Amino acid sequence: MANQESSQTIAALQQELEQTRLAYQMAVEMHQFKSGFLARVSHELRSPLNGLIGMHQLILSDLCDDPAEERDFLGQANQSALNLMQLLDLILDVARLEHGSRQIQLQPLKLGQILQEVYNLTHLQARDRNIRLKLLPIQEDIYVQADPKWLQQTLVSLLDTSIRLTPEGTISLSATVQPETEQVTICIEAPYAVSLWSEPAQLLSNQALPTAPNTPAALSPGLALLMHQSVIERMQGRLEIIALPSEPDSNANPTDATESTRIQCLMPLVMPETDLA
Repeated sequence: MANQESSQTIAALQQELEQTRLAYQMAVEMHQFKSGFLARVSHELRSPLNGLIGMHQLILSDLCDDPAEERDFLGQANQSALNLMQLLDLILDVARLEHGSRQIQLQPLKLGQILQEVYNLTHLQARDRNIRLKLLPIQEDIYVQADPKWLQQTLVSLLDTSIRLTPEGTISLSATVQPETEQVTICIEAPYAVSLWSEPAQLLSNQALPTAPNTPAALSPGLALLMHQSVIERMQGRLEIIALPSEPDSNANPTDATESTRIQCLMPLVMPETDLA
C-alpha cells in the first residue's frame, strides 16, 4: 500500500515538474519576445504595407491591361490599407492599456453568455474550414470579473488563430470553476502543435496563415499571444498555453499521434449571490 502511494506521489511530482518546466520555457520565450517587440511589430506591418505598395506600383507603371484590371488593383490596394489600419488600431489599443491611458472596465460578467457570443462569432469560420467547433455546457451561474469588450475580443482572437492553425478535427471551448483558488479556467483545446505559437513567425506556413490582400488583418500567433497575455493580466487573470499528451490517431497508423494544444485563460471568479446583489 505504501509503495503504491509512493508511486502515485512520484508520478504526480513528475507531472508537476514537467508543467513547471513548460511554464518556465514559455516565460523565457515571452521575455525574449518582449525584448524585440518593436522589431516584431514592424514585421507584422510589412505584409499589408508591401501589398499596398505593390498594387500602386503596378498601376503607376501602366501594367494594367484595361480599366477593369486597374480598378481591381485599386480595390486590393484599398483592402491592404484597411488591413494595415486594423493592425495599427489593435496594437495602439493594447499599448494604451499598457501605459494606462486607456482603462480596463472590470465588471461581473455571466460567462455562459460571453462564451456563446464567442462561439456565434467563430463557428462559421470553423465550418468553412471543415473544422468542428464544440461549445461544452457550463453552469448557468458562473460569473467572472472582466472587461466585456476585451474578454470577448481576446477569446475570439485566440479561437480565430486556433482555427487557422488546425488542419482538421475538433476544437472545444469550455470553462470550469476552481473554487479553491476562486478562479474560472476558460479552455480552448485544438489538435495542433503548441510550437506553432512560438517565434519566429516564418515557421508558420502560408497555407496556415493566409496573407492575401483580401484576407482580414491577422497578427502572427507569437505577437497575438504577447498582446493577449498583456490584456488578460490587466484584468487580473492569466493566459497559458500547454502542450497536451499526444494521442494515437484511430484512423491512421497506431504509431502516429496527434499533437494537441490547450489555451487556458484563468479569470477571477465572482459569486453572484454576494457580488451581484
